[in-house]
Amino acid sequence: MRASLGLILVGFLAALIIVSLSMYVVDQRQNAIVFRLGEVVNIKTKPGLYFKVPLVDNVRYFDVRILTIDTAEPERFLTSEKKNVLVDLFVKWRITDVRQYYVSVGGNEALAQTRLLQTINDGMRAEFGNRTVHEVVSGERDKIMNLMRDKANDDAKTIGVEVLDVRLKRVDLPQEVSVDVYRRMEAERKRVANELRSTGAAESEKIRADADRQREVIIAEAYRDAERIKGEGDGRATAIYSRAYEQNAEFYAFYRSLEAYKSSFRNRNDVLVLDPSSEFFKYLKSSGRPAK
Repeated sequence: MRASLGLILVGFLAALIIVSLSMYVVDQRQNAIVFRLGEVVNIKTKPGLYFKVPLVDNVRYFDVRILTIDTAEPERFLTSEKKNVLVDLFVKWRITDVRQYYVSVGGNEALAQTRLLQTINDGMRAEFGNRTVHEVVSGERDKIMNLMRDKANDDAKTIGVEVLDVRLKRVDLPQEVSVDVYRRMEAERKRVANELRSTGAAESEKIRADADRQREVIIAEAYRDAERIKGEGDGRATAIYSRAYEQNAEFYAFYRSLEAYKSSFRNRNDVLVLDPSSEFFKYLKSSGRPAK
């Protein structure tokens, strides 16, 4: 009884082992190739639970998600001007045909990346060699990336993969060239700055000269208006004096004489030498009656 129970347990365990060895699961992120004695017998591209012949078949899984190739060091390329530029890029790719991928590169991801980078580098050398530094840095950068993607994708189809995107992260000049470029840029900026300073100085002198001219014109016009107003005032004063003289000539003459006396003898030390019979002493000789 015990012997039969042991055989049953052994058989059950053996069956479990055989069943477990016969099953395999394909994840939704994977494709699988089933090999029988080293030969491809089946391709699984959909996720699920599958069965195989135990101890005869083996399964190899391949990641079909989007993968990235990111260059560790920038590559050096020559432009049409025979100038070196450093290019740092990355590539997005994925497996589309697992069978072709295995046949072409043995399912080795490193070999596939090397193949793609060689294709892209060859294409970039050709494209950069037909363009100037300005074109590869900014002018036709998008065009170059699109061309590289299309060319790389055409070659990638032969190994069962698809290139989704090629991006130039950085396009820069080598250090020894960058120093000269920055020096030329600095010299150009200084030239522009000096030119702007000269233009500003000329404009400031022009504005200052115009302000001085306007000041002289304003002063001259003010002096002219002042002299005109003063002349008009003197004319009006003369007219008033004339009318006063016409009303009482004798009183006006007497008043003018008093003003003359006051102006002439303002200080005690003032001295005036005149003939005693001069008209200046006319009102000092009499008590207001005219001298005979």
